[in-house]
Amino acid sequence: MIDSYLRGFETFSRNGAASAPQWARSLRLSGITRFEQLGFPDKRNEDWHFTSVAPLAEREFLPLTTGATRVTAAQLSPFTFGATDWHTLVFVNGRFDAELSSTASLPDGVEVMSLARAYDEMPVLLEQHVGRIASIDAHSFTALNTAFINDGAVVHVRQDVEVARPIHLLFVSDAGAVDGVIQPRNLIVLDRFAKATVIESYVTVALGASAYFTNTVTEATVAEGATLTHLKLQRESAQAYHVGTLDVRQARDSHLVSFSFATGAILSRTNTYTELRGEGCGATLNGLYLGDDEQTIDHQTRIEHVEPNCYSRELYKGILDGASHGVFNGKVYVHPEAQKTDGKQTNNTLLLSERAKIDTKPQLEIFADDVKCTHGATVGRLDETSLFYMKSRGINARTARELLTYAFAADVLETIELAEVREALEAATLRRYASV
Repeated sequence: MIDSYLRGFETFSRNGAASAPQWARSLRLSGITRFEQLGFPDKRNEDWHFTSVAPLAEREFLPLTTGATRVTAAQLSPFTFGATDWHTLVFVNGRFDAELSSTASLPDGVEVMSLARAYDEMPVLLEQHVGRIASIDAHSFTALNTAFINDGAVVHVRQDVEVARPIHLLFVSDAGAVDGVIQPRNLIVLDRFAKATVIESYVTVALGASAYFTNTVTEATVAEGATLTHLKLQRESAQAYHVGTLDVRQARDSHLVSFSFATGAILSRTNTYTELRGEGCGATLNGLYLGDDEQTIDHQTRIEHVEPNCYSRELYKGILDGASHGVFNGKVYVHPEAQKTDGKQTNNTLLLSERAKIDTKPQLEIFADDVKCTHGATVGRLDETSLFYMKSRGINARTARELLTYAFAADVLETIELAEVREALEAATLRRYASV
């Protein structure tokens, strides 16, 4: 169905993209050209060896030109964590909705706005960063997103500014998204010694049993001494398709703390990439994926240690039931100059069904000789000894399974420092397995 995207690009270029600056139009043309050259990835592509995108590639999804359908604040309440003082941007079917958004209380030195507005208000910042971090050379879906850059969120935190409350980017799909493709493009820029927490939520309301496709890219630059905490929560419709990429560049003494929570979509892929380009950098990447029925939930991470004296930590956990399929492909790449690298990578998966499966591939590629790097993966079922012990103490079998399953997930959920998110995801996980 590549031809449908090429036709869609022609229509988009004529009707919806004329107001963009010349550099953005050139970037879009580069994106569609590269997408046409690459096509959709298949299993011969090492990065997609365990995940087939044929169900997505064989369907025709049309670019959405407007948010159209009305979403109410009441419909969003299950996804706002009960917070009333967060800085929130809401996008409906890929388009910014000012009425549902709230950024009036932003502190000085912080700019949060839609990409469409930022073209006018922050043209230099956008030209410096958009398309400069997330590469289209080998990534088909990033190239496709680049071709249709139109809206999304821009977050800029200036030097020495700490944003006390989270910035929540809430992407909502409803009945207007049926058979459509939504392609937000986000940019996060933290200047020297800045600090911020950014949450990206992808959710569905009032959709029914129809399919749509979300293809999102977030580029982030974290300057010297800055700290970015980034949470991505993918809870879309069970019939949706989702591909999301976070690509980060880190400067000296900067820190990235990332958490991915994936529980929706029939087929989802979450890419988290970062390059540690200055001494003293740190990257902590954690995640939890919960699969059921025929879901495929794929996570790929890549941490590049470019400079010496940096550390990275990864912990991804999964719980798979039904005939679901999990994929974890994590790579830590240590450049020759990156001496004194300290890296640790772990993937643990719990299988609750005979039909559930996981393909896990933690990798280390090390070209320096003075490093401390480890990786490992475990796959298993609930521990029978623990189940027997709990039943011997008067706990019935169903409750014992529920508690052990929840405890497995809680171990990684506890790494989320933001209490509202942590408690909400813990409660959702506990409810999910209450009848295991």
